Amino acid sequence: MNLQNKNTPLDYQIVTQKVKESKLESPGKASIREIKKLVDEIEQATGEKFVRMEMGVPGLPPTKIGVDAEIEALKKGVAAIYPDIYGIQPLKVETSKFVKLFMDIDVSPEGCIPTCGSMMGSFAAFMTLNRCNPEKDTTLLIDPGFPVHRQQLKVLNQKVECFDVYNYRGDKLRDKLESIMSRGNISSMLYSNPNNPSWICFTEKELKIIGDMCNKHDVVAIEDLAYFAMDFRTDMSKPGVPPYQPTVARYTNNYILTISSSKAFSYAGQRIGMMIISDELYERNYPNLKKYYTKDQFGHSMIYGSIYSLSAGISHSAQYALAAIFKAANEGKLNFVEEVKEYGEKAHIMKKIFTDNGFKIVYDKDEDEPIADGFYFTFSYPGYSGEDLLNELLYYGISAISLAITGSERLEGIRACVSLVKRDQFKDLEFRLKKFNEDHSSK
Repeated sequence: MNLQNKNTPLDYQIVTQKVKESKLESPGKASIREIKKLVDEIEQATGEKFVRMEMGVPGLPPTKIGVDAEIEALKKGVAAIYPDIYGIQPLKVETSKFVKLFMDIDVSPEGCIPTCGSMMGSFAAFMTLNRCNPEKDTTLLIDPGFPVHRQQLKVLNQKVECFDVYNYRGDKLRDKLESIMSRGNISSMLYSNPNNPSWICFTEKELKIIGDMCNKHDVVAIEDLAYFAMDFRTDMSKPGVPPYQPTVARYTNNYILTISSSKAFSYAGQRIGMMIISDELYERNYPNLKKYYTKDQFGHSMIYGSIYSLSAGISHSAQYALAAIFKAANEGKLNFVEEVKEYGEKAHIMKKIFTDNGFKIVYDKDEDEPIADGFYFTFSYPGYSGEDLLNELLYYGISAISLAITGSERLEGIRACVSLVKRDQFKDLEFRLKKFNEDHSSK
């Protein structure tokens, strides 16, 4: 289709010019931040507001309990003091309680370590785990996944294996993991649950398979829980009462969990998350670590080696904020799940708008169960690759990212994040998608 001859919702000439000025080879191949910058410039030049789905950032107010606690901490002067790199004790204690009450796993406060968001946690984990055993120098990424994890491994110049889990759900996952791990070079594997970008959620059977494989091949699972308890098909909001957040930690002691404050607690701006190391892994000794750190104990090397090299401590006041949030959740005074259900409700509405106008949902099942409505969903349009589809949607004032940059093999797909889309934009989204479908349905 020649868009220049079409009456697209956004001015064709201006969008084309801004894409050209961006010097991007193709917006459909661009990173999340590159797409954001391009859309910012198109919005400014056209005066038109995009339906923005490219950034996975929260769209709800921050948790008030955290804000109040942080203000109080600042008033007491913590901004003048370096925090200990292993974290303030109230946060470590409340985190240990939190994972017990909401995941039903036991981890000592010592192994609960604050990081500058989950991204710092994964970076430190990669640094340390790929130095434990010289024969295990490769990280396995279960894709699709957060593009920055792959970027982190590239920056660290570390080896990576990956596969798209779409065709390996259920029992098929065991054989796929065995075929890779049996080579003996995998130190760790990372996945998110719920998943960014597809919003698939591993079943208990699949998590047990992952845990069993980690035990068999001495691999550490890095479980990214950025969207903690946000599989809204199940109510995981009550402390100490099942059902709990699903986790591989029930099936192996070879695990590191990363818990973000950004999405579930709408506290992204203060850049604080928690790394949770199992007690067994924390105490484990790896002689090879002495080449890089002062001790060969894993927990000591992680804190005083890797984390200390990345930061002289995590925002002091933000630690008090997260401690207060966890404490309120632990005591049943904060139902953090209820506060973020808006994402699932918006996703339900938006997916219908897309499918009513000729689009398809790409990742649509957890084994045999329909996928949950949540922070993300994935879509495609017949006859288009994700790259080409994203390039053309720009002219309709709609932004997202291509699944191609997430390690997905579903190259026809695009990831949409619902968080920044306001409900009063739904009519505009419907109009733009209807127009897109009218302009493209004959292809």
